[in-house]
Amino acid sequence: MNNDTNLSSAQVAAMIDHTILKADAMRDEILHICAEAREHKFATVCVNAGWVPLAAEELKGSGVGITTVVGFPLGATSTASKAFEAKQAIEDGATEIDMVLNIGLLKSGDTEGTLRDIEGVVAACKGKAPLKVILETGMLTDEEKVVACELCVKAGADFVKTSTGFGKGGATAEDIALMRKTVGPDLGVKASGGVRDLETALRMIASGATRIGASSSVAIVTGGKGEGY
Repeated sequence: MNNDTNLSSAQVAAMIDHTILKADAMRDEILHICAEAREHKFATVCVNAGWVPLAAEELKGSGVGITTVVGFPLGATSTASKAFEAKQAIEDGATEIDMVLNIGLLKSGDTEGTLRDIEGVVAACKGKAPLKVILETGMLTDEEKVVACELCVKAGADFVKTSTGFGKGGATAEDIALMRKTVGPDLGVKASGGVRDLETALRMIASGATRIGASSSVAIVTGGKGEGY
Protein backbone atom coordinates (compact mmCIF):
# COMPACT_ATOMS: atom_id res chain seq x y z
CA MET A 1 0.00 0.00 0.00
CA ASN A 2 1.40 3.39 -0.96
CA ASN A 3 0.25 6.54 0.81
CA ASP A 4 1.52 9.93 1.91
CA THR A 5 3.03 8.53 5.09
CA ASN A 6 4.73 5.62 3.28
CA LEU A 7 3.26 3.13 5.73
CA SER A 8 2.18 -0.36 4.79
CA SER A 9 -1.10 -1.79 6.07
CA ALA A 10 0.97 -4.01 8.39
CA GLN A 11 2.75 -0.96 9.82
CA VAL A 12 -0.57 0.79 10.44
CA ALA A 13 -1.99 -2.37 12.06
CA ALA A 14 0.98 -2.44 14.45
CA MET A 15 -0.06 1.03 15.69
CA ILE A 16 -3.69 0.12 16.49
CA ASP A 17 -5.32 -0.73 19.83
CA HIS A 18 -8.28 -2.84 18.62
CA THR A 19 -11.00 -1.61 20.96
CA ILE A 20 -14.26 -2.83 22.45
CA LEU A 21 -15.32 -0.91 25.56
CA LYS A 22 -19.13 -0.93 25.34
CA ALA A 23 -20.92 -1.97 28.51
CA ASP A 24 -22.81 -4.82 26.85
CA ALA A 25 -19.82 -6.43 25.12
CA MET A 26 -20.23 -10.19 25.44
CA ARG A 27 -17.71 -13.02 25.73
CA ASP A 28 -18.06 -14.01 22.08
CA GLU A 29 -17.29 -10.42 21.03
CA ILE A 30 -14.14 -10.39 23.13
CA LEU A 31 -13.05 -13.67 21.57
CA HIS A 32 -13.80 -12.25 18.12
CA ILE A 33 -11.67 -9.14 18.52
CA CYS A 34 -8.85 -11.26 19.92
CA ALA A 35 -9.01 -13.43 16.81
CA GLU A 36 -8.98 -10.33 14.60
CA ALA A 37 -6.02 -8.94 16.54
CA ARG A 38 -4.09 -12.18 16.03
CA GLU A 39 -4.88 -12.18 12.31
CA HIS A 40 -3.99 -8.56 11.62
CA LYS A 41 -1.24 -8.26 14.25
CA PHE A 42 -2.66 -5.20 15.98
CA ALA A 43 -0.59 -3.65 18.76
CA THR A 44 -3.12 -4.54 21.46
CA VAL A 45 -6.74 -5.26 22.11
CA CYS A 46 -8.37 -2.70 24.41
CA VAL A 47 -11.04 -4.18 26.69
CA ASN A 48 -12.68 -3.36 29.99
CA ALA A 49 -10.85 -4.76 33.00
CA GLY A 50 -13.24 -7.63 33.63
CA TRP A 51 -12.29 -9.13 30.28
CA VAL A 52 -8.51 -8.83 30.73
CA PRO A 53 -7.98 -12.42 31.98
CA LEU A 54 -9.88 -13.85 29.01
CA ALA A 55 -8.03 -11.66 26.51
CA ALA A 56 -4.68 -12.51 28.11
CA GLU A 57 -5.40 -16.21 27.81
CA GLU A 58 -6.58 -15.92 24.20
CA LEU A 59 -3.60 -13.83 23.11
CA LYS A 60 -0.86 -15.70 24.98
CA GLY A 61 2.20 -16.01 22.75
CA SER A 62 0.64 -13.98 19.93
CA GLY A 63 2.69 -10.81 20.33
CA VAL A 64 -0.55 -8.83 20.73
CA GLY A 65 -0.76 -6.88 23.98
CA ILE A 66 -3.75 -6.21 26.24
CA THR A 67 -4.77 -2.65 27.05
CA THR A 68 -7.38 -1.86 29.67
CA VAL A 69 -8.89 1.33 31.04
CA VAL A 70 -8.98 2.73 34.60
CA GLY A 71 -11.10 5.52 36.03
CA PHE A 72 -13.19 4.98 32.93
CA PRO A 73 -15.00 6.78 31.39
CA LEU A 74 -15.37 9.82 33.66
CA GLY A 75 -11.96 10.11 35.34
CA ALA A 76 -13.67 11.24 38.54
CA THR A 77 -12.81 8.31 40.80
CA SER A 78 -10.13 8.65 43.48
CA THR A 79 -6.45 8.31 42.71
CA ALA A 80 -6.26 5.33 45.05
CA SER A 81 -9.01 3.52 43.18
CA LYS A 82 -7.38 4.23 39.82
CA ALA A 83 -4.05 2.92 41.11
CA PHE A 84 -5.72 -0.21 42.50
CA GLU A 85 -7.50 -0.82 39.20
CA ALA A 86 -4.20 -0.51 37.36
CA LYS A 87 -2.35 -2.88 39.70
CA GLN A 88 -5.11 -5.49 39.55
CA ALA A 89 -5.36 -5.27 35.76
CA ILE A 90 -1.61 -5.77 35.39
CA GLU A 91 -1.79 -8.82 37.69
CA ASP A 92 -4.62 -10.14 35.49
CA GLY A 93 -2.52 -9.80 32.34
CA ALA A 94 -2.88 -6.24 31.08
CA THR A 95 0.25 -5.00 29.33
CA GLU A 96 -0.82 -1.35 28.89
CA ILE A 97 -3.06 0.94 30.96
CA ASP A 98 -5.20 3.83 29.71
CA MET A 99 -6.33 6.07 32.59
CA VAL A 100 -8.80 8.93 32.39
CA LEU A 101 -7.55 12.29 33.62
CA ASN A 102 -9.51 13.92 36.45
CA ILE A 103 -11.15 16.35 34.04
CA GLY A 104 -13.06 18.36 36.63
CA LEU A 105 -9.94 18.84 38.73
CA LEU A 106 -8.01 20.13 35.74
CA LYS A 107 -10.81 22.47 34.70
CA SER A 108 -10.95 23.78 38.29
CA GLY A 109 -7.37 24.94 37.88
CA ASP A 110 -6.00 22.46 40.40
CA THR A 111 -2.85 21.51 38.55
CA GLU A 112 -1.18 20.05 41.64
CA GLY A 113 -4.13 17.76 42.31
CA THR A 114 -4.25 16.71 38.68
CA LEU A 115 -0.53 16.00 38.71
CA ARG A 116 -0.81 13.88 41.86
CA ASP A 117 -3.65 11.90 40.29
CA ILE A 118 -1.51 11.01 37.27
CA GLU A 119 1.55 10.32 39.42
CA GLY A 120 -0.42 7.86 41.53
CA VAL A 121 -1.22 5.71 38.52
CA VAL A 122 2.28 6.16 37.07
CA ALA A 123 3.62 4.66 40.30
CA ALA A 124 1.27 1.68 40.02
CA CYS A 125 2.37 1.01 36.44
CA LYS A 126 6.07 1.82 36.67
CA GLY A 127 8.26 -0.92 35.27
CA LYS A 128 5.21 -3.08 34.52
CA ALA A 129 3.06 -1.42 31.86
CA PRO A 130 3.12 1.79 29.79
CA LEU A 131 0.56 4.35 30.96
CA LYS A 132 -1.58 6.37 28.55
CA VAL A 133 -3.50 9.35 29.97
CA ILE A 134 -6.86 10.11 28.35
CA LEU A 135 -7.41 13.87 28.28
CA GLU A 136 -10.98 13.88 26.89
CA THR A 137 -9.99 16.72 24.54
CA GLY A 138 -13.58 17.47 23.53
CA MET A 139 -14.17 18.88 27.02
CA LEU A 140 -11.01 21.00 27.18
CA THR A 141 -9.91 24.34 25.79
CA ASP A 142 -6.64 24.42 23.86
CA GLU A 143 -4.99 26.00 26.89
CA GLU A 144 -6.25 23.17 29.12
CA LYS A 145 -5.01 20.57 26.61
CA VAL A 146 -1.54 22.10 26.79
CA VAL A 147 -1.57 22.14 30.60
CA ALA A 148 -2.79 18.53 30.69
CA CYS A 149 -0.02 17.41 28.34
CA GLU A 150 2.60 19.26 30.36
CA LEU A 151 1.37 17.55 33.54
CA CYS A 152 1.53 14.15 31.86
CA VAL A 153 5.15 14.77 30.90
CA LYS A 154 5.99 15.96 34.42
CA ALA A 155 4.26 12.95 36.01
CA GLY A 156 6.18 10.45 33.88
CA ALA A 157 3.32 9.09 31.77
CA ASP A 158 4.20 7.26 28.55
CA PHE A 159 1.40 8.51 26.27
CA VAL A 160 -1.24 11.19 26.03
CA LYS A 161 -4.54 10.13 24.45
CA THR A 162 -7.39 12.18 23.04
CA SER A 163 -10.68 10.62 24.06
CA THR A 164 -12.65 7.90 25.81
CA GLY A 165 -15.14 7.66 22.96
CA PHE A 166 -17.88 8.27 25.53
CA GLY A 167 -17.49 12.04 25.84
CA LYS A 168 -17.88 15.04 23.57
CA GLY A 169 -16.18 14.72 20.20
CA GLY A 170 -13.20 12.55 19.35
CA ALA A 171 -9.74 12.79 17.85
CA THR A 172 -8.89 15.63 15.49
CA ALA A 173 -5.69 16.21 13.55
CA GLU A 174 -5.45 19.66 15.14
CA ASP A 175 -5.54 18.22 18.67
CA ILE A 176 -2.99 15.55 17.79
CA ALA A 177 -0.64 18.21 16.39
CA LEU A 178 -1.07 20.34 19.53
CA MET A 179 -0.47 17.38 21.81
CA ARG A 180 2.62 16.31 19.87
CA LYS A 181 4.01 19.86 19.93
CA THR A 182 3.47 20.05 23.69
CA VAL A 183 4.85 16.67 24.74
CA GLY A 184 7.77 16.68 22.30
CA PRO A 185 9.17 13.70 20.40
CA ASP A 186 9.58 11.18 23.21
CA LEU A 187 6.04 10.58 24.54
CA GLY A 188 3.48 8.57 22.61
CA VAL A 189 0.34 10.27 21.32
CA LYS A 190 -2.79 8.16 20.87
CA ALA A 191 -5.66 9.24 18.60
CA SER A 192 -8.94 7.69 19.69
CA GLY A 193 -12.57 8.45 19.00
CA GLY A 194 -13.93 8.63 15.46
CA VAL A 195 -11.01 7.02 13.61
CA ARG A 196 -12.94 4.69 11.30
CA ASP A 197 -11.02 4.52 8.02
CA LEU A 198 -7.48 4.46 6.68
CA GLU A 199 -7.55 8.06 5.46
CA THR A 200 -8.39 9.35 8.93
CA ALA A 201 -5.83 7.08 10.58
CA LEU A 202 -3.09 8.31 8.24
CA ARG A 203 -4.08 11.92 8.88
CA MET A 204 -3.70 11.32 12.61
CA ILE A 205 -0.33 9.64 12.11
CA ALA A 206 0.87 12.48 9.88
CA SER A 207 -0.14 14.93 12.63
CA GLY A 208 1.94 13.11 15.24
CA ALA A 209 -0.01 10.10 16.49
CA THR A 210 1.99 6.99 17.29
CA ARG A 211 -1.00 4.88 18.33
CA ILE A 212 -4.60 4.66 17.11
CA GLY A 213 -7.53 3.50 19.25
CA ALA A 214 -10.38 2.15 17.14
CA SER A 215 -13.15 -0.41 16.97
CA SER A 216 -13.03 -0.13 13.17
CA SER A 217 -9.51 -1.51 13.06
CA VAL A 218 -10.17 -4.19 10.44
CA ALA A 219 -11.83 -1.65 8.14
CA ILE A 220 -8.86 0.68 8.60
CA VAL A 221 -6.27 -1.88 7.51
CA THR A 222 -8.40 -3.36 4.70
CA GLY A 223 -9.46 -0.05 3.18
CA GLY A 224 -13.08 -0.08 4.33
CA LYS A 225 -15.23 2.28 6.37
CA GLY A 226 -16.15 1.31 9.90
CA GLU A 227 -18.70 2.40 12.45
CA GLY A 228 -18.58 2.92 16.20
CA TYR A 229 -15.63 3.96 18.36
